[in-house]
Amino acid sequence: MNLEADVTDLWDRYQDGLTAADATDEDAAVVDEFLAALEAGEVRAAEKSGDDVTSWEANEWVKRGILLNFGLRETEPREYGGVTYHDVLPLRDTADLAERGTRNTPDGTAIRRGAYLGSDCIMMSPSFVNMGAYVGDGTLVDSCDTVGSCAQLGENVKLGANTLIGGVLEPVEDAPVIIEDGVSLGAGCRVTSGFRVGENTVVGENTLLTPRIPVYDLVEEEVIYGHLPAERRAFTRMVESSVGDHDLFEGGAYKPAVVATHVEEETLEATQREDALRE
Repeated sequence: MNLEADVTDLWDRYQDGLTAADATDEDAAVVDEFLAALEAGEVRAAEKSGDDVTSWEANEWVKRGILLNFGLRETEPREYGGVTYHDVLPLRDTADLAERGTRNTPDGTAIRRGAYLGSDCIMMSPSFVNMGAYVGDGTLVDSCDTVGSCAQLGENVKLGANTLIGGVLEPVEDAPVIIEDGVSLGAGCRVTSGFRVGENTVVGENTLLTPRIPVYDLVEEEVIYGHLPAERRAFTRMVESSVGDHDLFEGGAYKPAVVATHVEEETLEATQREDALRE
């Protein structure tokens, strides 16, 4: 049987009542093999089936494999940096990162088991990459950044400091956040609930991207939800709220929206990666 079939079979048994106490060594070997495949980039939580950012599709069996690692493992005391913590999983072994030219700085970069980091990446402390996340080649994860469970980051992505990339496990989401190649997110951005950002898009500081907030795409002159098309410059603006005529709101009420327009060449140049940092 292949890994997908083994995970699917184990998931069915888990749904029928299999517990961590009942799991065999063979069961443990399946979830360990699954974690190793995630860390090697051999399996991913989502894959792109077409040319557009909206064509990404979640791999349900991969999410189930991740959930099995919580359901079929016991919480244990573990050591990190001289401190005992308690979790079902250890942190990821990072010995393979150096051979690919990837760096994680000390005192606060935490990579959980089942996360993939490509070549030539930089993780600044403090930052955290959760289980099932995929971080593509040349991507920068800056200080105080979180890359949530199953999030998919492309190549040469820039996450500004204090940026949150949401996960799929808590709260449960159907699909992971997608950040395609060449995207730059300014400091303090939040991308949640399976939102998708198309390649070479530049997002301004402190922008919230979630399917519940409208995107006013001035390029195609339409209002869209759940994604930013490729090659846009996006930023937050306030628009009139439907409760604006309520007596409690003197002068009107407003809600956040995202405006997307053409990305200028000089904007792309200003966000290009600094190769000297990786020499």
